[in-house]
Amino acid sequence: MSRRPGPLLSVEETLVVRPPGGRALLTVAALAAGGWLLSSQMRKGRSSGSASTVEESIELDVPVSTAYNQFTQFEDFPQFMATVEEVKQLDDTHLHWRAVVAGKPKEWDAEITEQIPDKRIAWRSTDGVPNAGVVTFHKIGDNRTRVMLQMDYQPETLVEKVGDAVGGVKLTTKGNLKRFKNLLESRGFESGAWRGTVAQH
Repeated sequence: MSRRPGPLLSVEETLVVRPPGGRALLTVAALAAGGWLLSSQMRKGRSSGSASTVEESIELDVPVSTAYNQFTQFEDFPQFMATVEEVKQLDDTHLHWRAVVAGKPKEWDAEITEQIPDKRIAWRSTDGVPNAGVVTFHKIGDNRTRVMLQMDYQPETLVEKVGDAVGGVKLTTKGNLKRFKNLLESRGFESGAWRGTVAQH
């Protein structure tokens, strides 16, 4: 059974037979390249079990304890996380999240799996949206801290997979960290703190 040529092959044939001139040629070539890149990224995601990872970092002009303390205030996350509508802290290690993911409301529960004051906070979802990650805090000066975030997640719908393939999650994460920096630096102090330790599990 023969396979009909896809859109990319049609575009290539058009370029060979009736090449448009000037900017039109560049536009068609850019669209073809973009389609190929998106298709390639989505195939790569499927071959690795649809799991994706995002890593971002940012430097803040605050002491490491201030950055860490603020990050323990999970119910404040909607103040700087663009897509998060609400985080409820159920107890020291369990959270309920409500957010908009790829335009659709979603909810999930998460568990803190490790917490070391001024060093790291790790978590994983226990139901709902599959995700896990760790945020680490690095003192690079008396009033300078690097915050590094790594998150593993699994896009579920086609829209989420397309958004992931074109770097939507990375851009959102970068924006969230920038708003966290702006919020904390403009205020100059944390809104609260939880200094307990959670052993890795």
